[in-house]
Amino acid sequence: MISRSSRRAVVLAFLVAAVVVASFWPALDGQFLNWDDDENFLRNESYRGLGPAQLRWMLTTSLMGHYIPLTWVTFGLNYALGGLEPRGYLAVNVLLHALAAVLWFLVARRLLAAAAPGRGPERAVDLGAAFAALVFAVHPLRVESVAWITERRDVLSGVWYLLAAWAWLRAVAGDGRTPRGYYALSVGAFAAGLLSKASGVLLPVAFLLLDVYPLRRLGLGLRRLIGEKLPHLVLGAAGAVVALWAVRQSTAVTSYEVHGFVARIAMTAYSLVFYPWKFLWPVGLSPMYELPARVDPWAPRFLVPLIACLAVTLALVALRRRCPGALAAWVYAALMILPVSGIVHAGFQLAHDRYSYLSGLGFALLAGGLFATVLRAQAEGRLAPRFGGLLSVTAVMIVLALAADTWRQSRLWHDSETLWAWAVDVDPDCAICHNNLGSAIIHSPARTSSSPALAEAQFRKALALRPERSTFYHNLGGALALQGRYAEAEVPLREFMRLSPQVPEAPGRLGMLYVDQGRYGEAIPLLRQALRMEPRLAAVRSDLARALREEAEALRGRGQGAEAKTLEAEAATVQGSWPGGPGATLGR
Repeated sequence: MISRSSRRAVVLAFLVAAVVVASFWPALDGQFLNWDDDENFLRNESYRGLGPAQLRWMLTTSLMGHYIPLTWVTFGLNYALGGLEPRGYLAVNVLLHALAAVLWFLVARRLLAAAAPGRGPERAVDLGAAFAALVFAVHPLRVESVAWITERRDVLSGVWYLLAAWAWLRAVAGDGRTPRGYYALSVGAFAAGLLSKASGVLLPVAFLLLDVYPLRRLGLGLRRLIGEKLPHLVLGAAGAVVALWAVRQSTAVTSYEVHGFVARIAMTAYSLVFYPWKFLWPVGLSPMYELPARVDPWAPRFLVPLIACLAVTLALVALRRRCPGALAAWVYAALMILPVSGIVHAGFQLAHDRYSYLSGLGFALLAGGLFATVLRAQAEGRLAPRFGGLLSVTAVMIVLALAADTWRQSRLWHDSETLWAWAVDVDPDCAICHNNLGSAIIHSPARTSSSPALAEAQFRKALALRPERSTFYHNLGGALALQGRYAEAEVPLREFMRLSPQVPEAPGRLGMLYVDQGRYGEAIPLLRQALRMEPRLAAVRSDLARALREEAEALRGRGQGAEAKTLEAEAATVQGSWPGGPGATLGR
């Protein structure tokens, strides 16, 4: 017979899942974004399906700097069932996140019960765990991971991470012996999580933290505690190595020559304070918190977080006997953030909302623990009933406020133009935000004759902020070309080629501009160079064939028939050698 506690847990789990789905409902109307979605899905045919070729690609690719074969399998299944319809991809994201919330509810029940063993009714623990699950799951910081199709890797790896934690807690329950079934499930789920995204590599270290508090297992001895986690530690180390390899395949890890040791300390302290602050005050969330060109550790932007980080740490250490949960949550958050903080850095970001997906679990549990403590005090008669009722109403209001903000934030991720217009409003000094807004305007299905000029303004703002970014010159040149301002467009495209000589689009875009101007003789060597670097540039190939034919016609008009035949033969070869195969394109 099912106990009352079990029935209550089932009801609360369904309630948690329902509230999560309702909070993210607007995300289902979203589109593919010009924020990695275009590269991962719209221009990438390799993941489309679950055949041998697709599975082979999924097992070997490090596209965009991630090794995530299990995540690619779910994307392949999405394509097999619904093609490129974004609603299906987003629905899976939402359902996975709801599952993660339910798993976190189950984990939180065990941790809250362990924090105060034998004290008060199970009802307080269950309600506290449900509150912790909802604070985590409907928090606006989760929107980036759920409403952005590319970031399914966050929610999928989060599901495996929490399943591994739940199974491990079951394995170590009771007298300390580890039931093999739960232990094997924990190791297997951890491995699956690392194959979905490497963000959970420090899970075994988190287990050691739980051994200290709230499980209080230090009496078993450090050797035993480490030994039982040896498979997790080996997997975590392997996952970290593979993750670093994948990053190096697609992008460069930021050199310490660019941002030195003191700057890295400042960046790390900023990260350690940024996420707890946004957890408490989720205002001004953005898809891009851009790393400044120069990190000045003594500037208020970095000095204040450094001081706050030290002050909070010292205060929590001093209060560790009275508030051990607060110190545990703070240390756990720091552990989860360290791999994506300033210590090892790649990209243009100073922080990302999605990095809080796992690191915020501890703070959510702290909120649930506070709620459970008050309910327990009320049940024991140590607190007047009206205070318990007031706290319950407050808890409901907090969840509703977070859910409403998540609903609103999910709508901002609907399409690229809406997203980046919001980002520019949040931070007018974000160069990447201006650049991406310009690209969204140009590629919008609702593009009008004035769109290229509006996009040009955004690209110029981006360049004014970061003149060293080569891609901005490429985009500005394209916007000018779309307005027929070819002579003006040549200047930024030449600068793009100077700054990025290794990028095939650099000679390709300039050569295409010359074709538009009828400067076929100048275009041909540039287009040939681009195709030597990347044979799959379909638009470049088409323009090269056109330029060769036009130049051949001009040569024939000047009586150079032999040279014209050579170019015509090359044009036929170029046109026929890549009949619409998969790969990159270079649109105008």
